[in-house]
Amino acid sequence: MSDIQSIHEFDLNMICEYFSALTRQGPGSPEITNRAFDFIDGINSDSHVADIGCGTGGQTMVLAQRVSGKITGIDLFPRFIDLFNANARQHGLNDRVTGCVGSMDNLPFDPGKIDLIWSEGAIYNIGFERGLREWRQYIKIGGYIAVSEVSWFTDKRPDEIEDFWMEAYPEINTIPVKLAQVQTAGYMPVACFALPESCWLDHFYSPQAEAQKIFLAKHPKDASVKGFIENQRHEQRLYEKYKKFYGYVFYIGKKI
Repeated sequence: MSDIQSIHEFDLNMICEYFSALTRQGPGSPEITNRAFDFIDGINSDSHVADIGCGTGGQTMVLAQRVSGKITGIDLFPRFIDLFNANARQHGLNDRVTGCVGSMDNLPFDPGKIDLIWSEGAIYNIGFERGLREWRQYIKIGGYIAVSEVSWFTDKRPDEIEDFWMEAYPEINTIPVKLAQVQTAGYMPVACFALPESCWLDHFYSPQAEAQKIFLAKHPKDASVKGFIENQRHEQRLYEKYKKFYGYVFYIGKKI
């Protein structure tokens, strides 16, 4: 394990270039996006939804089939937002689905104006508790937050996977702890459910196989690219070995 570099050691622009080739930048699926949205009430043509850490908009375009109002995607990387807006145009949604470059720690919304904040596999960038707490100000009373977050499924797990995640994301915790954090941040917990293995294997890791070949061919002499690809393959091997101990969980709360 010592020869595997940490994800934190790689250049963000390189990571962005790699993941821009994928439909989804994290585990998920259209079915799971729809399942999570089924717990949301009161969204109509006057509603404003914000997708934070939207990436290239794979899940946003699914949301747009359910949301007749306005959707704003926010991501730090201009490359992702360019692809997001191209994606919206391709789907004929650019009249109400717009991507903007921005930071999740300084959202470009007025307080109390958002009906739903959505974030699939991205809140970890600011931290689960901090994101819940700081984003709350933008949500209307009675509005919703829906985020997916890596979580432990058990109280105990093997040292290898414990050490990996504590280095990658020390805020990982068990589902009961995460639910308590939702409530402490000022939301009524509405639902939580674990994403199935297919969200990782079929919709996230499997598409990377071809993307990795292309990326390595594009940068044949770049040692950092080779190191990053090995990091991603190592993460996949760990998931396949330890998937009963952790995964992504959708947490849905209502602002009260």
